[in-house]
Amino acid sequence: MSPKKRSHCPSSGKAPALRRYLAFDLETAKALPAEQSNWNTDRPLGISCAATLASDSDRPVFWHGITACGRPASRMGQQDAKRLVRHLAAQTKRGYTVVSWNGLGFDFDILAEESGLLDECRTLALGHLDMMFHVLCLLGYGVSLDAAARGMRIEGKAKGVTGAIVPQMWAERKHKRVLDYLAGDVRTTLHLARSCEEKRVFRWVTRRGRTRTVALSDGWLVVQKALELPEPIVTRNSKSWSRTRFNEWLH
Repeated sequence: MSPKKRSHCPSSGKAPALRRYLAFDLETAKALPAEQSNWNTDRPLGISCAATLASDSDRPVFWHGITACGRPASRMGQQDAKRLVRHLAAQTKRGYTVVSWNGLGFDFDILAEESGLLDECRTLALGHLDMMFHVLCLLGYGVSLDAAARGMRIEGKAKGVTGAIVPQMWAERKHKRVLDYLAGDVRTTLHLARSCEEKRVFRWVTRRGRTRTVALSDGWLVVQKALELPEPIVTRNSKSWSRTRFNEWLH
């Protein structure tokens, strides 16, 4: 009798292979009033700079316009934005999963407007992993990137700089400081994606300083799959966030 063939199926206890991620983030060019809660009223906001960071690389790639003198421009032109869209699409075809924090509701919305490539940005947005949006679909409300980083005990956002003041800093030609801040954001995004995927759990720190946990039994879901999750039941103490607020530009 011939010996039985061994099964090549992985054992149930073996952790699944991590995805190849490409972290993505951008900063706007127009400064908004500190009390401004609806940035849509001030559009177009423009893009000052952007960054991408692959999970198999140590260095982020920066994207911004260039003046005739070879210096960073005040904002990216349409051709600059198009190059960024095509880079993200090309990396997706190479097997990378674009990952962001609120990329659906912000970054890809802005990028679609600035590049004019609405269909391409729609496809990218739906197929990418927006961790904040996945969390929102699970909980019914969002969480900040810094709160998530603290919950997962990884390095968070740079101190002393916020997204609100970045446009003014860029206009003042503090380019290196802005790019350092942006690099920190894509590194935090990438580390958070991989840490949560490895542990199959997402943790964050609430405003009251308490640590909360939600299971990621199937790992992270891209936007298209996250939209299929049932609407969660939100307690009285929590304010429910509408998913439409983040994906209405797709339609």
